[in-house]
Amino acid sequence: MALYRLIAGVGIGGEWALAGTYVAEAWPEDRRKMGAGYLQTGYYAGFFLAAALNYTVGAHFGWRAMFLTGVVPVVASIIVLTRVKESDKWKNAGVSATQSKPPLAAILSGTQAKRTLVAAALLTVAIIGLWAGAVYEPSAVIQLATKAGMTPIDAGKMASVATGLLSIGTILGCLAVPPMAEKIGRRKTLAVYFVGMAASIAASFGWAFYLPNGLAPFMAILFVLGFFGGNFALFSLWLPEQFETRVRATAFAFCTSVGRFVGAGVNFLVGAAVLRMATLGIPIACTAIAFLLGLLLIPFAPETKGQRLPE
Repeated sequence: MALYRLIAGVGIGGEWALAGTYVAEAWPEDRRKMGAGYLQTGYYAGFFLAAALNYTVGAHFGWRAMFLTGVVPVVASIIVLTRVKESDKWKNAGVSATQSKPPLAAILSGTQAKRTLVAAALLTVAIIGLWAGAVYEPSAVIQLATKAGMTPIDAGKMASVATGLLSIGTILGCLAVPPMAEKIGRRKTLAVYFVGMAASIAASFGWAFYLPNGLAPFMAILFVLGFFGGNFALFSLWLPEQFETRVRATAFAFCTSVGRFVGAGVNFLVGAAVLRMATLGIPIACTAIAFLLGLLLIPFAPETKGQRLPE
């Protein structure tokens, strides 16, 4: 099982960076921002479909059948990739960049270093909070459903419903990001989403989880948590705007990878805290602190509202 997750993680990590870069470079400038929102909804639409399949296929045929359903998107993605052409921006940049620094060295030196490290830190904050909520949400719902008198099978189905609810909220949050970012700017939009994440994580895991009849309020707040989890769409929009074409994909991959490594480490610490404290809610609620710290970093990121994608 661990090997399956490792392979899936490698694939997802690479695809996000490349897909985010490609959408930014291939879509027309007037539609590029909404394209970032559409791109990110696909990830959470997959979560929703996975929850629906687990509610039906998984509940009746087990996890092996669930893994087999994953063959369908793999085949679909291969078919799509065979029909995708390199962006003109990348082709032009490749021709003119023969005497430049290697991309990784370029984003970690000079004036680029600051924006790279700030972007990586902000992505780390986003990943810490959303991963903690998404990973432990099913266990929390199962505990609350069992406490409410549901059978183990019904509690498992309720966890699938909760994941679907979280995914719907996140899809809506992703779609709301581009127009909000265009209206109030990238930094203010991220601040709104970070505040929303901090409040909803603290309220769901720190308050609703401990109520005598906490299932309904927990699931209601879970939808709000999902909405503000749509902050990932802002990174798909904002990161490409901070780096020139030659280093854009490298910068995107570096920032997301740093966030994933640190986020994985924090999740191990959260798991250890759950075991030590013998409770799920408080350790996960404490991850809200990461978003409050993230608010302090946002002013150091460049505001790119109204600017065209750099060449």
